[in-house]
Amino acid sequence: MENLIGFIAGICTTVSFIPQAVKIYRTKKTSDISLGMFILMSTGVALWIAYGFLINSAPVIIANAVTLMLAAYILVMKVKLE
Repeated sequence: MENLIGFIAGICTTVSFIPQAVKIYRTKKTSDISLGMFILMSTGVALWIAYGFLINSAPVIIANAVTLMLAAYILVMKVKLE
């Protein structure tokens, strides 16, 4: 049950990044996105991955790895397009 809740939570938080990533991909605009927020978010997500490995939790590792990829894409586009 714990893993099921973890996977559902991970899916919800990870999927929340998709609309922003798609919008950036389509519009090639990032002016309304906070660089500081995405740097902090990416750092936090990387630390969640490390924590997931420490506690051996697949839901934490998988969800945050996908989230980090989406956040990294947004960060790269923010820096590239500014």
